[in-house]
Amino acid sequence: MREDEEPPRIIDRRASQLPEAEAGEPKENDTLNQSPDALAEQLAQEKEKAESYLANWQRAAADFQNYKRRVEAEREDLARLTNAALIINLLPIIDDFDRALENVDASLAGLTWLEGVRLIQRKLQSLLEMNQVTEIEAEGLMFDPNIHEAVNFDEGEDGKVLRVVQKGYRLGGRVLRPALVIVGKQAGNG
Repeated sequence: MREDEEPPRIIDRRASQLPEAEAGEPKENDTLNQSPDALAEQLAQEKEKAESYLANWQRAAADFQNYKRRVEAEREDLARLTNAALIINLLPIIDDFDRALENVDASLAGLTWLEGVRLIQRKLQSLLEMNQVTEIEAEGLMFDPNIHEAVNFDEGEDGKVLRVVQKGYRLGGRVLRPALVIVGKQAGNG
């Protein structure tokens, strides 16, 4: 560096850009210069703000927990409904297997293809059991309109299910399909 050149000056731009109050001059509401009453009032205001923030946070946390529970319940309901829809669509196939196997001629007993069909029917039944689908009991019981649907009346004990025309099924406590039944009726009743 030559003697006639000035050394570079270092300028602290941060200090030059601060407002005067922040640049090191005393603040008007500096806590050291405030009275104890003013400090107590300021502290009370800050406590009130903090309590308000805490209450809002707690409310938001509770809302979020409720949201999570609601979403989980909706997800479970959707899974149940999806399973129920699939099972409802499988029930006519199971009915067809049942009817086909009930009407097999005795001369066909023991054929391997027939045993294969029986095996398929058993697999479908076990699939229902794995999904907590149960058959609705009907034959010999009193008619219950919540789980049975009367398709005809026949002479027999009044109000008792005489025969099942089509099996009914439930998934847990919910009826997927009511049992179609023939209900007994006394000969003298209308």
